[in-house]
This record gives sequence, C-alpha cells and structure tokens, in this order.
Amino acid sequence: MSRISKKQFDLVISKIAGEDVVPLANFLKTRKDISEFEIAEKIGAEINSTRNMLYRLDQANLVTSNRKKDEKKGWYIYYWSFRTEMVADLARQIRENKIKKLKEKLDKEVKRVMFLCENECVALDFDQALDFKFMCPECGLIMNHKENGKEYVEAIRCKIKDLEKGMI
Repeated sequence: MSRISKKQFDLVISKIAGEDVVPLANFLKTRKDISEFEIAEKIGAEINSTRNMLYRLDQANLVTSNRKKDEKKGWYIYYWSFRTEMVADLARQIRENKIKKLKEKLDKEVKRVMFLCENECVALDFDQALDFKFMCPECGLIMNHKENGKEYVEAIRCKIKDLEKGMI
C-alpha cells in the first residue's frame, strides 16, 4: 500500500462517500472493532446518521463489520473497522478517471472548429455556425474561423501531466 496524505485521504472519502463522512473516516481509520454507538458518540452524530455514513463507506468496501449479540438487550450491535489499504487504490482509480476525462476533453477541444464574429458575441462550433449560415445570431456579422484556445488546451495538458505524475 502506498502512503497518502491526510488531504488526499479526505478527498477520496469525500468523493466516494460524501463530505459529511470525512470526520467519521478520520476517527475510524486508526481503530478496529468499534461499535456504531461509540462511533456516533465520538463524532457527535445521531446513530441513524452514523449508520448511513457507515453503509456508504461499506458500499465502497472501505469498512468491515462484525455483528455481535448484546447479552442484556438481545440486540445485534455492529462493530466496525476501517480498511486503510483500500484508500490508495481508490485514489488511483479517481486519478485515472480524471485523466481519462481530461484526455477526452482535450481531444474534443483540439478537433473542434470554432467560429466567432468581430464583436465576439458568441462562439459557435462548425455545425452551429452552419445552422446560422455563418452569420452571428446576436449582431448579424459574418462569423470567422477562430483559433482554438491555446491557453486552455495547454492548461488541460499540464493538468494531465500533473495527474500522471501523481501531483494532484
């Protein structure tokens, strides 16, 4: 398992289970077999809310639970443990998905042909400009081919490089 920072840990938990689950995950990550009642008390949340958060972590396979019967009341109590080894894998998956989406966005941006009028009212792609007969729908001027946003394309490329290096 590769080590990840607290910031990355919090980001992964937030993306996977929701921002409200981050305090619970931080509390649980260094503990084993903690009852859901103790977890609720320590994080200051209602038991139903705590269970909901634990179930969201369970759906992402980030926690395990054991069920034990309370001898006095006859109820089953769940004891939870955090699976820290899963966080690094989920962080990697999130990063890979971001890279994939950014590469798709970059591909579209590079291939897209844009048209713009002199007043820069609206920017239209080829099909939209054709629909308006290359006349601006706002001011009526002729629309001309526009260079793709080189700064925007370069920013996407830089973000992809940073993600591939594991910097983000």
